[in-house]
Amino acid sequence: MSDDDQRDQTPAERAAQVSAVPAGPEPEPIRFFGTTWVNHDGGYALRRAGMAVGSLVTAVAAAVLLRLSYEGLEIGNVGPFLSISVVVLFAIASAIAFVKTWDSFNRRPAPSSDEAALKGLKTIGFIGSLIAYFLRCFAEAPGEKLRRAEYERATAEFARRRSTRTGNPAARRPKRKK
Repeated sequence: MSDDDQRDQTPAERAAQVSAVPAGPEPEPIRFFGTTWVNHDGGYALRRAGMAVGSLVTAVAAAVLLRLSYEGLEIGNVGPFLSISVVVLFAIASAIAFVKTWDSFNRRPAPSSDEAALKGLKTIGFIGSLIAYFLRCFAEAPGEKLRRAEYERATAEFARRRSTRTGNPAARRPKRKK
């Protein structure tokens, strides 16, 4: 902002700009929840219920779609080996996706982890991820525990850094030599 723009502002506009600066650490928003998880306000319970129902309905619809795909393989008469291997592939991929999604609610992946390599597998096993979201919504917003711990740690660190010192350090007496 140029000096001319700053001079043209009213005192209220300047105060609004100053108050826009955060007074501490900001909570990280969670997808579909925003920052309502901090105080459990703004329709938090309704959002959790909606996420649980939405993920369950989507998982059931995906299972029906996979069932129709399997029936298509049977109609196409591709043979038992391919039919069984498709079912096993989706079962294993769903189990891995469930475990990886569930773990992601409790810890952040390491930067050099195999998460990028498993992205395709998690896409194939998306039903497992949807079930993990469904089950997690009963306890909290998915990822809330991790973000709450990080936010409380950052808030405590900010408060510790901002706490006032007692006295002027320059006016202290020098320590005696023993």
